[in-house]
Amino acid sequence: MDKKTVLMLRVTAQRLKPTLHIGKDGLSDMIVEELVKQMKKSKLVKVRVLNSYEGNRRDIGAHLAIRTSSVLIDVRGSTIVLAQDERGQR
Repeated sequence: MDKKTVLMLRVTAQRLKPTLHIGKDGLSDMIVEELVKQMKKSKLVKVRVLNSYEGNRRDIGAHLAIRTSSVLIDVRGSTIVLAQDERGQR
């Protein structure tokens, strides 16, 4: 994904509310499945990582991107933004 597209997606994501929350249990298959469903529907998803999660937010964002064949757009504080890969995988 080119830099211009990523910047446009970041701006768009500012208006979104998180639709998925990750807590102390971390990533489960159910969370990944739900993220894939949301990604197919809206192409851009904002995920909130709750304070009860003890891992690194950037690492979990990268892991989510790999498991869902998406692109990690942004990680700010406890918020992760993912976009569907424009190559249409999955």
